[in-house]
Amino acid sequence: MTRKPNILVFMVDQLNGTLFPDGPADWLHAPNLKALAERSTRFANTYTGSPLCAPGRASYMAGQLPHRTRVYDNAAEFASDIPTYAHHLRRAGYQTTLSGKMHFVGPDQLHGFEERLTTDIYPADFGWTPDYRKPGERIAWWYHNLGSVTGAGIAEISNQMEYDDEVAYHATRKVYDLARGNDDRPWMLTVSFTHPHDPYVARRKYWDLYADCDHLLPEVPALPYEDHDPHSKRIFDANDWREYTITETDIERARRAYFANISYLDDKIGEVMHALSATRQEEDTIIVFVSDHGDMLGEKGLWFKMSFYEGSARVPLMISAPGLPAGRIDTPVSTMDVTPTLAELAGIDLSEVTPWTDGETLVPLANGETRDTPVRIEYAAEASYAPLVALREGPWKYVHCELDPPQLFNLETDPHETANLAQDPAHAQTAGRFAAKVRELWDMDRFDADVRQSQARRHVVYEALRNGAYYPWDFQPLQKASERFMRNHMDLNVLEETQRFPRGE
Repeated sequence: MTRKPNILVFMVDQLNGTLFPDGPADWLHAPNLKALAERSTRFANTYTGSPLCAPGRASYMAGQLPHRTRVYDNAAEFASDIPTYAHHLRRAGYQTTLSGKMHFVGPDQLHGFEERLTTDIYPADFGWTPDYRKPGERIAWWYHNLGSVTGAGIAEISNQMEYDDEVAYHATRKVYDLARGNDDRPWMLTVSFTHPHDPYVARRKYWDLYADCDHLLPEVPALPYEDHDPHSKRIFDANDWREYTITETDIERARRAYFANISYLDDKIGEVMHALSATRQEEDTIIVFVSDHGDMLGEKGLWFKMSFYEGSARVPLMISAPGLPAGRIDTPVSTMDVTPTLAELAGIDLSEVTPWTDGETLVPLANGETRDTPVRIEYAAEASYAPLVALREGPWKYVHCELDPPQLFNLETDPHETANLAQDPAHAQTAGRFAAKVRELWDMDRFDADVRQSQARRHVVYEALRNGAYYPWDFQPLQKASERFMRNHMDLNVLEETQRFPRGE
């Protein structure tokens, strides 16, 4: 029987997909990602299931929208009974490993991974739960603010750099361990970084790469607050915009650091890729590169995520695999499509869970077939007062919230989403078709009620668990020192031979 392919997934955090029109933009200093792009199927219009870390990642891993996973926000529990691509692959005989962030909330910190090499960078409890009962409330100790923009600049170490340095180190070491052949099973390793997520702080060696960059200002300058749509105004308020004066220099420095951190990530990915090729595993390994959501980077004056605009909701997706020809695909797709795609590439039958899956395999699309399924996106976290949903189909994007007027954009003629056509009589038929599709796909009243119930329950539980002795859910990596290097229950001669790869050269 032919051995199943290995799978190496690189996930990054908050990477704006418009910077990856066909792999990394030409002006980005990202040689490793550009080399990967040349051999990959590149999905130029990929969208997150939800433009926020935990819900976006849960949707990606499960192939389900937040209203199914119930991971509505960054403090919603990811239930252990929801199969992820790690479960599917492990059930099919894969060894499954995670190095880095996945923002799992709740006592299950594995979700199908057999081994986890690092802790997470974010808390695993319910402390970051929004509250729809208090619209407009801003919780200063954990809400985003624009200090990430005004404080942008250079540092040689930061909280996030320390984390990603560790992620890359453990991932590289794991690739070497996998090459040694101590386990005959095929493997899946997910390497998940927290950059280029703000704060916008970068090491000087990467900062200096963008000294003469021509892209340090947004293509659409900041709009006056009163000219924004209602949800964008809520995002501004959640980000405490009135307390900050954002100068052109601040914008340039924030974007420069962000671009610099893409180059930092490229180096880290290069370290893992070098280990893969040096141990002769590259040809047998499917490689995926994806982000959980994007970053507005000052377009229209908006920063971070939480929006359905392109900078926030669109992400890069590249897959290098046998059976997937290298090239660009423009058809809109979703990060929720990754799980069924990996299943097909690994020969795994998902029929048992297909009725509850919102993604579909990308293999037919990559091989020239057409697809007209609209991409669905949801958001129900901070800066919203009720759930928002969106559809992306052909050139169109349609946004619906029970509290707001609808939005309709033609991304072919208006890629920066400056003209809302929802009330334009010339586009009434299109807007009406999408409004009917929303009613068909979502029960918005039920969605809203489920979110409110979840939030209320979690506020009670969190307050209770913080009273008295506190037992954290944060993942604690096991470091088995007695099984590393040389110990006296080992034969030194055998150890030195088996730990070397390649052998006999």
